[in-house]
Amino acid sequence: MNTIWAIAAVVIKELYRRKDFYVLFVLTAMLTLLMGSLSFFHDAQAVRYLKELCLLLIWVSALVIAITTTARQIPAERENRTIFPLLAKPVSRAQVILGKFLGCWLACGLALLVFYVFFGVVSAAREHALPLASYFQALWLHWCALAIVVALALGGSLVFAAPSSNATICFVVCLGILLVGRHLNKVALSLPEPSQTLLYTVYFAIPHLELFDVRELIIHDWGLIAWPVWALATVYAAAHTAVLLLISWLVFRRKPLS
Repeated sequence: MNTIWAIAAVVIKELYRRKDFYVLFVLTAMLTLLMGSLSFFHDAQAVRYLKELCLLLIWVSALVIAITTTARQIPAERENRTIFPLLAKPVSRAQVILGKFLGCWLACGLALLVFYVFFGVVSAAREHALPLASYFQALWLHWCALAIVVALALGGSLVFAAPSSNATICFVVCLGILLVGRHLNKVALSLPEPSQTLLYTVYFAIPHLELFDVRELIIHDWGLIAWPVWALATVYAAAHTAVLLLISWLVFRRKPLS
């Protein structure tokens, strides 16, 4: 376990030495504060518009951080040839996978915490209220979704040669799931067999990231999610993450390093 934590710590330090997080946070903050200062926001819907903008920017920024950070982990180790002394310590390939995942996921969690604290401050300045329980649920579910995204990008880094191609494909897959994933079962109803069964299989097999997107609940102040539902969503994310990490380990253990 100490080995996994050591690898994870290196990943976290790497993220905060790079400028990705700082650029995205400053961009998110500037756009939100700029839009919040416009006279358009003097109407009764000001807070909702501001919340929607800020949360959208947080989701986009978190996806960029999670995918780009994870996609370069294994390729960078191979390119710099640091993977050889790492595995010779000895460190198993399973520990490398778990360490890289844990580091990327924790780094994303720290970035999310900064984003949501900023969001809470801006929202509280407009609403003069801070529903901490709702923000905690949204932050946790968002972090659970990023666990799936990180595991997906980590597996992709073992399949695709370049981090850029892996990141592009992961972005397309994640955006596709978020935008159309929930509608695949409806589309399947209009298809003949065997296309209907095939699409239903895809619908039940993919990780439904949209289930973790609870922005509307915060934007419209619809209250807390039932805690059993919240816990079930956590288990759902853990199951998909575990499956993706297992696949990544199976690919990695058979993949030559040279």
